[in-house]
Amino acid sequence: MEYLKEEQEEPVSPMGQYFNSSVLCIYIIGVLEFEVPIHDLQTFALIKDVFLPINPRFSSVMVQDKDGEKRWKQVDVNLKEHVHFPKFPKGKTVESYDKFFHDYLSSMAMEQLPQSKPLWSIHIINYPTNDASSSIIFKLHHALGDGYSLVGALLSCLQRADDPSLPLSFPSLRPSKPQSSTENFWRRFSWMCSSAFNTVSDFGWSVLKSSIISDDETPIRSGDEGTEFRPICISSMDFSIDHIKDIKSRLGVTINDVITGIVFYGTRLYMQDMDSKSKTADSTALVLLNTRNIEGYQSINEMLNNKAKGPWGNKISFLHVPIPKLNQNKMSNPLDFIWDSHNIIKRKKQSLAVALTGILLDTESKFRGQEAVAKHLRGTVTKSSAVISSLVGPMQQMSLANHPVKGLYFTLAGGPESLAISIMSYVGVLRVTLKTEKDFIDEEKLKSCIQSAFQMILEAATAHS
Repeated sequence: MEYLKEEQEEPVSPMGQYFNSSVLCIYIIGVLEFEVPIHDLQTFALIKDVFLPINPRFSSVMVQDKDGEKRWKQVDVNLKEHVHFPKFPKGKTVESYDKFFHDYLSSMAMEQLPQSKPLWSIHIINYPTNDASSSIIFKLHHALGDGYSLVGALLSCLQRADDPSLPLSFPSLRPSKPQSSTENFWRRFSWMCSSAFNTVSDFGWSVLKSSIISDDETPIRSGDEGTEFRPICISSMDFSIDHIKDIKSRLGVTINDVITGIVFYGTRLYMQDMDSKSKTADSTALVLLNTRNIEGYQSINEMLNNKAKGPWGNKISFLHVPIPKLNQNKMSNPLDFIWDSHNIIKRKKQSLAVALTGILLDTESKFRGQEAVAKHLRGTVTKSSAVISSLVGPMQQMSLANHPVKGLYFTLAGGPESLAISIMSYVGVLRVTLKTEKDFIDEEKLKSCIQSAFQMILEAATAHS
């Protein structure tokens, strides 16, 4: 029976092993903000009956078998060891509780989860902040899965606030209009020609950036060893998706182009304010990408039953994207940052560098082992200036056991970068979350610069003909 149970244990994916190694330990931090205080929430029953059954990994630990392979082994889960109810001082102002919350969020994100227990924790914050009446923090090890699968799991625990019998819907990822066969032929031919050149160029540059070439040291990149062990700050800001769409329509670009341009422009403004020379420094963003061939979130049953497409797990890769430099022309015309982002992203799409990067990592893993690849990935992150990830959220408001969800955001923790930027949409709002190295990056100033960049780009787009 013991032998049979061991045979049934699920192997840990290569990416899962990279994210839980001696040199990398990456977590996904998700925050649910509620409109009302948490009351009558059957926390332990919900976790036991809804959360744990989603996937066996939530009740498993990572073990190494006699052949040296790492597998997920199911264990009994003591929920009291995973669910926390922090106590803050009584009778304080909302501003005080807001500081308590963010201090707790930042310190909790830095703590290591014990490897002897399932790799997740939940924190119930029943205190008001500037953003919510109460909050729940989910801390999930990245080895359990990527943002797509973990957010999909989280969303399966929630219902539509207006009608729980209806499914949540998400923005469509389909092309805006079909093309004729003639247009399709010439588009494919043009794409193949561009792809061949861009693939060689992008893949070669990516290899150099991961192994030899480091970004300049700037106000967003300290370049110091051991950055992952230093205190961090986590904060977020909101932008109207309607305003983002308005900019998109006026400029004839994509929503991703607009978001990327705003973030890059705001980051360069911050760099200029902190050190004028850094506005033209060589800086790149490491953009994390979902490599699934899908159009949106699937239900948990679809995720678990449709293993042929591999929807659960860590189906991600990365792409080096240069942050446009801030010259005098871009200062007078901030829309240039949108155009630059549009051209960069369009060019990167005409490249197979992401696929080749995945093949390279698999090959390196076979010949040098998982730890060597983990060191390679860590080096890739430390040589870049920022990590950027994004997820699409539902278009309708959600609720958890009749507690309406006001906001939803996530970030990454445990990595060696000084700056991580996470982007998520939810009910007409785009939430940009910053994870910054404390006492190195001025978090409030960086937020202010990104918000100023948004306003300047919105005003320039409105005046644009």
